[in-house]
Amino acid sequence: MERQWARWVPDAHLDGLDSGRSARCDRTPSDPGDCDTTASAPAESDNPPPRAEVAQSWLRSRAVVDPATDCAPAVSDVASSWASSPLRGPVGELSEQLHSITHDAGFVAAVTDEAGTILWSDGGPVMRRRAERVGFTPGGRWDEDHMGTNALSLALHTGRPSSVFSAEHLVEALHGWVCYCAPIRAADGRQLGVLDLSTTWDRSHPLAMSTVLSLTAAVEAKLQGATGAEAGVRLRCLGAAELSRAGRPVRLRRRQLEILTLLALEPEGFTPERLHLAVYGDRATGSSTLKADVSHLRRATGGEISNRVYRLTTPMRCDASDLLAALAAGDAATAVRLYRGPLLPGSQTPGIVEWREYLEVGVRTAVLSCPDAALALEYGAKALGDIAVHEHALRLLPSADARRAVAAARLHTALRD
Repeated sequence: MERQWARWVPDAHLDGLDSGRSARCDRTPSDPGDCDTTASAPAESDNPPPRAEVAQSWLRSRAVVDPATDCAPAVSDVASSWASSPLRGPVGELSEQLHSITHDAGFVAAVTDEAGTILWSDGGPVMRRRAERVGFTPGGRWDEDHMGTNALSLALHTGRPSSVFSAEHLVEALHGWVCYCAPIRAADGRQLGVLDLSTTWDRSHPLAMSTVLSLTAAVEAKLQGATGAEAGVRLRCLGAAELSRAGRPVRLRRRQLEILTLLALEPEGFTPERLHLAVYGDRATGSSTLKADVSHLRRATGGEISNRVYRLTTPMRCDASDLLAALAAGDAATAVRLYRGPLLPGSQTPGIVEWREYLEVGVRTAVLSCPDAALALEYGAKALGDIAVHEHALRLLPSADARRAVAAARLHTALRD
């Protein structure tokens, strides 16, 4: 996938750049950190065309950025910018959660200002060293004019959540990376910056974007001076179904709740055809029915669903999305607390059934992988028929622990049924 952009960017955009000087980190050539030797992801055999937003970014940035650039340029006075940033307080309140995610899951996190300059970052030791080699540190300028196509520059340019994988990056030094990013907005809608989680391409994870959106929603809720449950649009879909807006319940039909749940769980969105398949399966249902439901949802959520590709245009708090974020962070305790029951119980919509099974397997696996007896007991109360969970609890509980009676009774009932 090296220089994937070269197959799609017209030659007119290439003149004079490769012979120019690329931005360099202040290191000697003998420094073993000069080159990030992480290979890019294997190329697809049929060389599919790039996503439209990626191709458009290549065209814009290739005119001003050398793909051989190996380090982002930096501003010097980032400390004062961070001290005066409205994001400093909310990000500080979430610093422990961000630290846990980056260190436990092998990511590096970054928050930028509205121009794409990194104001704050945190990461595990391995990713932090990689980040330092390419200037993914406070002061680094990651807008399109300085570092070409990347998730931060895309999110800043489009105002939407963005991900960039391996050789989708214009700069070759980033071909070993995958990045997930979302804008952070003030209460009046102004874009204040972006929040990004990045790692190596071989550690890409489908839950990473959900984690980013959950964190972004938490930052925005703190910016608004309200709790996440009270601010903006909130969807509850685990064990029950309820939508609220500014703290007030919003009445929706079950089908509309199903569509909204799918949009919340897949932040990169659906084409109309794919959403139709996820909602109706093989049933013969006209496209006008789906359009009518989406139109109603736009009114209910304040216009937060885009056209063409159906996606949420601003982060929405959703208990299922929060659960996905907890699983991605390896936080089994939070995942069990959030899991109040199956996703939209009773729904037979194909996309909901698929996600319901995904969440159930994710939480169950997290519990069975965790050496915490209390957690196994807590989840066992929500999965009374799960023999393996009750056996796991009994293995973890000391022989003299009175709670063994609870686990034993549940196991007996599950075996009998």
